[in-house]
Amino acid sequence: MALGGTRAAIDRVDDAMVILLGGRQRLAGLAGRIKRQASLRQVDEQREHQVRLRASRLARRCGISPASAERLMRLLIAEAHRWQARPSPFTSEPFRPMAISGLSSSRGESAAASLLRWLPPPRRLRPWLARLPRPLRERMLLRLLAPALAASEVRRILEPINGRRLGIEVQDLDLRWVFTLDADGLRLGDGAAEATVSGTTTDLLLLASRLEDADTLFFQRRLMLTGDTELGLTVRNLLDRLPWESFPLGSRILLQRGARLARDARGAHRRHRGQAA
Repeated sequence: MALGGTRAAIDRVDDAMVILLGGRQRLAGLAGRIKRQASLRQVDEQREHQVRLRASRLARRCGISPASAERLMRLLIAEAHRWQARPSPFTSEPFRPMAISGLSSSRGESAAASLLRWLPPPRRLRPWLARLPRPLRERMLLRLLAPALAASEVRRILEPINGRRLGIEVQDLDLRWVFTLDADGLRLGDGAAEATVSGTTTDLLLLASRLEDADTLFFQRRLMLTGDTELGLTVRNLLDRLPWESFPLGSRILLQRGARLARDARGAHRRHRGQAA
């Protein structure tokens, strides 16, 4: 048991290291784009020396071999060189260069808004989704959600709602599901939900990706809670306690990028309607 607990703790540290590596690569890609925009050299030997020196000093204070820390930094710097050679897929927000030669960056933003406006709003997908057989839609949803709830820590936090029937309603897609979490995992049921959260595709994505706070979404009535209010509030509080870092890294990236795209597209549609009115 002691060895199992130690290994579990090591796994958590490893997960954190991978997440930190993803964040470093994202920033390295952004730095590379800034360098290209400012016509700066991609390789800065003085900066790399400072990075290695800082790591060695910190290693000594932590009782770690400075040589090991320097080897790690050399590996990270090599990865940064590779990422700075091309845009990083971890860059969630596009880099908007500052005005050059009197050209305003707002022109680029207007072009991006024009492109986003051509993305169909989620409600346009409703007829296509209705053609999919219900069992197929349910299997697809379970394949998306099950990995996020597989972690033992997540299951432990959600234990108070085991066996309760929870509903999700996606208003603009006219989709409704009833979930039950039990010892075998997540299941979809046909019975009535005890508590249901309803909202648009975009707002539910923003909630799931934690790009917007649940309290804000409910206060602005962009999300609605019906049924057993006490159960709904319990679920909301439990969701706030879920360790975001325990979910698969790839799923988090895709979810946040999809939520940002949906949010930006909705904003572009609204601005276009306002200009046309």
